Amino acid sequence: MKEKNCLIFGGTGQIGRNLIRKLAKNNYRVTVITRNSHQKGNFIKTQANAGYIDVIELNPFDESSIVAQFQKTNICINLVGVLFEKDKKNSFKNIHSNFPLLLSKLSKEYNLDHLIHLSALGIDDAIDSNYAISKLEGEKNIFSNFPKSTVLRPSVVYSVDDNFTTTFMTLLNRLPFFPLYYGGNTKFMPIHCSDLTDIILHVINKKVNAKIIECAGPDTISFKDIIRMLLEAINKKRPLIPVPLFMAKAMASFFELMPNPLLTNDQLKLLKYDNILSNKYMNNATIGVPSRGSFLNEVKKYSYMWKEGGEYSKEKYNPERK
Repeated sequence: MKEKNCLIFGGTGQIGRNLIRKLAKNNYRVTVITRNSHQKGNFIKTQANAGYIDVIELNPFDESSIVAQFQKTNICINLVGVLFEKDKKNSFKNIHSNFPLLLSKLSKEYNLDHLIHLSALGIDDAIDSNYAISKLEGEKNIFSNFPKSTVLRPSVVYSVDDNFTTTFMTLLNRLPFFPLYYGGNTKFMPIHCSDLTDIILHVINKKVNAKIIECAGPDTISFKDIIRMLLEAINKKRPLIPVPLFMAKAMASFFELMPNPLLTNDQLKLLKYDNILSNKYMNNATIGVPSRGSFLNEVKKYSYMWKEGGEYSKEKYNPERK
C-alpha cells in the first residue's frame, strides 16, 4: 500500500531527523534516501520504532536509482539544499533547480498525492544572489511539472543541531570582537526546527496544497540583535564592529578558500535583503500553525554547551520539545 508512505530526500539533516520522529509517531512509514547509510543510517533508524523507517543508500540524482521508490510512496518530501557551492555536482543549479525538476517529473509520472519542497524566505527580492536565483528556478520547475506541490519558504531554521546559532556561539566564544555586515540591520524571523516540522506535518495531514507557504518564527529580529541574544545566552560580552563592504567582500573571498566557508560573497549579497514575511503568500499562521518558539528562550535551552562550565552551567536542552 502506498497510503501514508513518505519518501524523504535530505532526511539526515536537522529538519529531516526532527520530521522523521513526528511522521513515525503519526503512523507514517518513512523511506529516507541517503548517499551514505553507513555514516547516518543507523542513527536515523533510532528515531522511531522498528518497522517505521527504511534507510536506503542510493545516488538521489540518478533517476534510474530512485525511480523504484516512487512506485511505493504517495508523498515525496525534498529537504535537500546547500548554502555554498562545493563543486559542479553540488552547485546551486544542480541541487536547487535540477534536482527538484527530477522529483516533480517522477511525482507526476507516478501520480503522487503530494510533493513538499523546502525553499527559502526572501528569495523574490535577492535578484543578484545565485542561491536565490537557483531556489526560484527550482520552484518554477516544480510547479510546471506537478501543480499539486507545496513549497515551504522558511526563514533561518535553528535548533541544537543547526549550523547557524551553534556556529555563531562558537565564534563568539573564540573571537575578541564580532564583525557586522550592512550594520547588522538585516531582519530575520528565525523559526525553530520543531515549529517548521509541525508545519510540514500539518501540510501532510490536512493535504494543504497552497502552493507557496512562508514559514517564520514569532519574532522579527535584526542580525545585530540575534548576535546580542546569543551573547546573552552564553554570558559573554563582545564588541560588535560594523565592517565596510569592501572589507566584507575581501573576508568572504578569503573564507571561500576553506572547505566549509563561514561566509561567501553570495551569502554577503543575501544579507542585503530582509528575511521576513512578504505577505504576498500564505504563511504558517494563516494555515493554522503559528510558531511557538521564541528565539532567545529556545536558544537558552541548549546554550549551556558554550558557557563556562558547560553542562554544569545549565538549564538543559530537551530535544523532544513539546
